[in-house]
Amino acid sequence: MPREIALFYVLMPSLLPVFLACGALYWLLDRLLTRIGLYRWVWHPALLRAALFVCLFSGIGLLLWD
Repeated sequence: MPREIALFYVLMPSLLPVFLACGALYWLLDRLLTRIGLYRWVWHPALLRAALFVCLFSGIGLLLWD
């Protein structure tokens, strides 16, 4: 994986698109978990949401790393 991506002559980190994609995937997954009522059974919903995003981002980031 390249360290930087040039977009319109601006260098940005290569993990930025992964971060944005994980944000969208997290949003969809959070809506699904809210709809099925999982957060009623969790001790600390905000902590679960943060851990979910960290797991998504680190897992996808590690899968893409060469």
